[in-house]
Amino acid sequence: MSSRLDTVQFICDQAGLGARLTFRRMFGEYALYLDGKVVALVCDDQLFLKPTPEGRALLGAVPEGSPYPGCRPFLMLAAELDDPERLSAALDITARALPVAKAKAKAKAKAKAKKIAPKPASSNKARRGAASKGALRSPEPQ
Repeated sequence: MSSRLDTVQFICDQAGLGARLTFRRMFGEYALYLDGKVVALVCDDQLFLKPTPEGRALLGAVPEGSPYPGCRPFLMLAAELDDPERLSAALDITARALPVAKAKAKAKAKAKAKKIAPKPASSNKARRGAASKGALRSPEPQ
């Protein structure tokens, strides 16, 4: 069962973090990003917070569960959805505890190739240059 968009929007509104908190649909579910870092997942309309020592210290004993089969356990937040300050603090402290995302190797290679690759000559410029030299004139009638 996939999550509903209105559930994700409700969670984002409850957190009150404005434009800092964004989401992206992934495999029928959603990832929540705070300041560009994935801090939580919304799967089956449930909020799963990435586990960090700081998040555990703030939240205390919360149930754990896997957002999808084969995934390591995340912190399951339910009561926090009714407490916007606690939800906001949990997301914020988790984002601060997570490392800065590394640039993807593919993006780095693409940027490097873009800097090195020579600019191709425009075919329109070549035609205009040849036309001005008389190379593309039509033959004169006899």
